[in-house]
Amino acid sequence: MLKNFFTGGIDSPQAIQTALEAIRKHLSMEVAYVCRLEANTVVFEAVDAAEVDTPFKPGGSMSQDDIYCGHILHGRLPQLMTDTAYCELAMSIPFTRTTPVGAHIGVPITSASGEILGMFCCLSPRPQPSLNQRDLEVMQVFADLVGSQIISEIKNDRQLASNRALIKAVLDEESFRCVFQPIVQLSSGRPSGFETLCRFSSEPYRSPDKWFADAHAVGLGQELELAVIKSALGALDRLPPDAYLSVNAAPSTIIQGGIEALIDKTIGSRLVLEVTEHDAVSNYETLSQALAPLRELGVRLAIDDAGAGYASLSHILSLAPNAIKLDMSLTRDIDSDAARRALTSALLFFSHETQCVIIAEGIETKAELETLRMLGVPYGQGFLLGKPGELSEVLEMAPGEGLMRAFG
Repeated sequence: MLKNFFTGGIDSPQAIQTALEAIRKHLSMEVAYVCRLEANTVVFEAVDAAEVDTPFKPGGSMSQDDIYCGHILHGRLPQLMTDTAYCELAMSIPFTRTTPVGAHIGVPITSASGEILGMFCCLSPRPQPSLNQRDLEVMQVFADLVGSQIISEIKNDRQLASNRALIKAVLDEESFRCVFQPIVQLSSGRPSGFETLCRFSSEPYRSPDKWFADAHAVGLGQELELAVIKSALGALDRLPPDAYLSVNAAPSTIIQGGIEALIDKTIGSRLVLEVTEHDAVSNYETLSQALAPLRELGVRLAIDDAGAGYASLSHILSLAPNAIKLDMSLTRDIDSDAARRALTSALLFFSHETQCVIIAEGIETKAELETLRMLGVPYGQGFLLGKPGELSEVLEMAPGEGLMRAFG
């Protein structure tokens, strides 16, 4: 079995489970387990046991000193014990009798820098006098192989913990600010609305999309998005009365709820909610149900990043938006790319059939602007039309009275 195992590798939880079974059977032991060290605790990552009762369960934890791990790592117990009855310290540990343990072999899992991250162990309820130094060496080979997966998991957990602390600090200190970019009626050059974008002052520097992705990864995405939306709503009183404010939210935030608590019908009619996500939504019925109370408050729906991937097109077909925002990947070089023009024309036809509007993002050149006008795209935004900035700065750049509404 060992020969067959070594033709593969250990790069997944299933492979670790296979490694445990292989070494356990090779050594004629009843239990094999991998654990990682967290302070004075061991957390069991994977366990393979023959038909015996064992206190080890994946995800469970024990004190390092309540089993052998801590004692082995500090040199108080040997890595190989063929018969625990001959080891006074082992016999003094209740674990030896309650499990029970007659023989035990355990080796450390060590990172490239020498940090001990876990243990790879086997035990038997009976003494195993045949175990020897060669078996210990085989165990260490397996520990080294398993180590890459364990190290990867530990690094990932540490990164998540670090990211969570950073996001939590951003929320606690409100170390973000809202900037605004005009959404312009292309026929007149007048702003019809303003999209809210977020900028973060915390170090290390990360792009806004990275901050939000990290927040969602550590379970704080909804909290961060709601905090930004709440901050953005303070700009409504400063906008021209016929201009709308556009805010962003992921489908998961919408489904979890909380946005409707920030708004009422007075401001709902002046809000556009931009939905963006680059993965498919698992249940559009649930998302539509979550959007219903927002729409009742007058909030209109825009699908962001259309043309950027499968998700945005699925959003368009399933959510009946009021607006479709063309991703900048479609806008870029549209004046010289027939395929981009054809796809934009198709989306314009769709918008006419479904009574929604098209907004082109990322307009940066006059040639792109003129082509979009020629195609009949009614609204756009981009550096050419106005860069994101503080609201006072953006309003100073905007033309005066008579702002055009984006929606009838």
